[in-house]
Amino acid sequence: MDFLNELEPMLRTFWYIALPVSLVFVIQAVMTFVGLDGGDGIEADFDGGLDDASAPFQLFSFRNLINFLLGFSWAGIAFYSTVSSKPLLLIVAFIVGALFVAVFFLIMRQIQRLAEDNSFKIAQTLGKNCTAYTPIPASKSGKGRVQISVNGSFHELDAITEGERISSGTLLRVKAIDSGNLLVVEKL
Repeated sequence: MDFLNELEPMLRTFWYIALPVSLVFVIQAVMTFVGLDGGDGIEADFDGGLDDASAPFQLFSFRNLINFLLGFSWAGIAFYSTVSSKPLLLIVAFIVGALFVAVFFLIMRQIQRLAEDNSFKIAQTLGKNCTAYTPIPASKSGKGRVQISVNGSFHELDAITEGERISSGTLLRVKAIDSGNLLVVEKL
């Protein structure tokens, strides 16, 4: 690391930032791909009253700091010989660092769009059409079964009716939910 001592102070500073930040970035990337990372930039690393439910990410997190410093330091190194004005070089490096954070936000937003909750909830059956799978006795005197599609998958659920007996294959509509998991159905 003797080559750092021979560099100009500003370039040396960029290198002193770039080397450890790059190491931390690589460790974060490996931990993310292995599944050992604890955060994704959604949670703040401190309690600053930034808990806004509409905000998809927290601006001030360790991961965002690393992303900013990575862009800032490597841009400073890359443009050091090209940009002769040192204040302009700092501005360019700052913009590149901010772009790194913005790109991270965009990537995380796209990844969150891929998340889909397809877990079955009985409340999703309300108002949906279904088909009697087994006969349903009249006026809540017994249970039958219906077949219903929720989120693209078929479910067979217990059902009762408040009206007359319903035979198998009849098209029905879910009117209500009784006792937490018993559908109340009616003919269409």
